[in-house]
Amino acid sequence: MVPPPAADRVLGRGSLTALVINSIVGSGVFVLPGTIAGILGWQAMGAWGLAAALIGTMIGCFAEVASRFTGAGGAYRYTQAAFGPFVGIQVAWLTYFARCVSAAAQANLFTTSLAEFFPWAATRAGSVLLATGFIGTLAAINIRGTGAGARTSNAFAVVKVAALTLFAIAGIAFLLSGHAVALVPPADATVAGWRRALLLLVFAYGGFEGAVIPLGEARDPQKDAPVALLGGFAIVIVLFLGVQLAVLALVADPAAAPRPLAAAARALAGGPGAVAMTVLVLASVLGWMASNMLNMPRLTAAMAHDGVLPAVLGASHARYRTPWASILLFAGVSLGLALSAGLLQNVSLAAVARLFPYAGVCLTVVSLRRREARGLARGDAQPARFRLPAGSALGVLGFVCALLLVSSMNQREFWSMVVIVALAGAHWAASRRSAARVAAA
Repeated sequence: MVPPPAADRVLGRGSLTALVINSIVGSGVFVLPGTIAGILGWQAMGAWGLAAALIGTMIGCFAEVASRFTGAGGAYRYTQAAFGPFVGIQVAWLTYFARCVSAAAQANLFTTSLAEFFPWAATRAGSVLLATGFIGTLAAINIRGTGAGARTSNAFAVVKVAALTLFAIAGIAFLLSGHAVALVPPADATVAGWRRALLLLVFAYGGFEGAVIPLGEARDPQKDAPVALLGGFAIVIVLFLGVQLAVLALVADPAAAPRPLAAAARALAGGPGAVAMTVLVLASVLGWMASNMLNMPRLTAAMAHDGVLPAVLGASHARYRTPWASILLFAGVSLGLALSAGLLQNVSLAAVARLFPYAGVCLTVVSLRRREARGLARGDAQPARFRLPAGSALGVLGFVCALLLVSSMNQREFWSMVVIVALAGAHWAASRRSAARVAAA
């Protein structure tokens, strides 16, 4: 294991909270209110609430486990401490895959949204140029310093929360005035429809796991991470429920609207409202990508410090002290996927991939508590600074809920997971052989 280079601890509680919000509030809130309303009608409000409770159980587990660690790596670091390197590497691959797919989709949404103003953005040359500039600019900002990346994330978090709050308030006021539209009947308000809706909502509420990856650059990670996770998630829940209510009140056939929030804004304020919502989509995507350009490179850097990835991925820039090679890797993979895939076909795939790390961290709560009670070593885990009430029971509940949601994946998602797990297993075996050779030498 190579000791990580000293990092600037510049992330305070506010920046971590902004990372949580930015990591969650991305394309999902602009696309899924229409999809969920189309599946369930007014029952969509219950689906958003139930999904919040399920994900809240998992985020509570992340909050307790994060309060035990001071280094970078997130779910990879936590599950490795509890269950060893094989599980840790599996979780790392699944986390990285989910975030790269999501990042590619955000870049696609960015170029698609710009086509509303500049039709050339919809051409192949335009999309390549814009996606490259979009991802490349954010990579450059993050290479120049963690502080610069955090300030960019903070600014977009404020913009997103303020604008979506105003939209939700306007929509609710429209509903209370008695002018709500009559909804088209729901497409599938059955148990199967609910399960599919909940799986999609994992994508909407997910992403928070990225915010705990760069805790090696946080000022007081054990105290601030739980506050940021729980506080940021509480803000997101209120925001998402308000946005879904506004769409239900303003759009008669939300499933038929590819941009349901823009359709709702058009109903409120005509063409200028739709334009304003498109601008907000662009700001939201920028904020999501800014936070993830800060988060995800710290995962590969942490793995490089552990000796399971090439050392260059853990190297710090001589001037800016940031993991420049890992930043460029994440940018390159995301750009490659952005130029070959779109948003909608990858939403549920990213959700499925996410659920495995979530399940692992839920069981990590149980494992670390049991080891602590028996006085056994727990890797680099320390005593918890935050303890989730009934944490062991909620950890088991979160694990079971994750498995139930995963069971609804389709064949494409199943085989994608098989490939990722197989690649991660091969990576683990190769790293084991390399470690054995080094030990023998």
